[in-house]
Amino acid sequence: MVVEDAGVDAGVPDAGPYVTDPLITARPFNAVVPVGYAQGTPTPLVVLLHGYTATGATQDAYFRLSELAQQRTFLLALPDGTGPSGRNFWNATDACCGFGQTVDDVAYVTALINDMKARYSVDPKRIFLVGHSNGGFMSHRMACDRSELIAGIVSLAGAVWADSARCNPTRPVNVLQVHGTLDSVIQYTGGSAVAGQPPYPGAETTVTTWASKNQCTGTMLTSIGGDLDLVTDLPFSETQRESFSGCPDGAAAELWRIRGGSHIPSFNGEWANTIYTWLMAHPKP
Repeated sequence: MVVEDAGVDAGVPDAGPYVTDPLITARPFNAVVPVGYAQGTPTPLVVLLHGYTATGATQDAYFRLSELAQQRTFLLALPDGTGPSGRNFWNATDACCGFGQTVDDVAYVTALINDMKARYSVDPKRIFLVGHSNGGFMSHRMACDRSELIAGIVSLAGAVWADSARCNPTRPVNVLQVHGTLDSVIQYTGGSAVAGQPPYPGAETTVTTWASKNQCTGTMLTSIGGDLDLVTDLPFSETQRESFSGCPDGAAAELWRIRGGSHIPSFNGEWANTIYTWLMAHPKP
């Protein structure tokens, strides 16, 4: 693991008897440890999952979470998927984007979280995933498969399994789906990432699936008001917020619809802080 911007002696605290998981030895990741971090103080952890063909570093340059980690004092992990040069992917759902590969990225991301927990004082109630596109699919996959670890996810232009029976969380997970209505890559209403591949559900269906998994009592998405201005090239407060009502603690099912938004929205300086504020308001109970 490479540690950037470390605010602790030698970057990585003494891990004691912990032995690095072979998955992490084979696929080390970058981590940001903010200058305000104090060993022994429970600290939120955010894992940023990049889009198809990107890297943790390029995704961070877009989302700017490392800057925010310093300001708001949370741990940030920036892993890379696998694949040939320039085509990194996460083997998330059947729709996106392993396309027949067998790499177990659920095991890898789980090992990464456990590695951070072993080395740092991670708050177990505030472990979050943030993903874009293929990384959004992977965030949903982890929420389905590792709900005991994860408090919440933010997925930009991702989706859960089309077959909801393949998502089997054992505990509720807070889910925020963010999606542009004019996304031509991962369409707002659903489709196929590549011709001939299994389909993915639309943004509203994805959130509806999570409302069911989380045992929310509301029957449909309803407005919660407070439209947001997060995108620089859309001349209004373009992001509408909707959610399901009657969700238990730790089980939010929310949609932020970017009206006129593309697959890679031009976010303003409020994006990172706004989604992190949402996550911090949604820990595990």
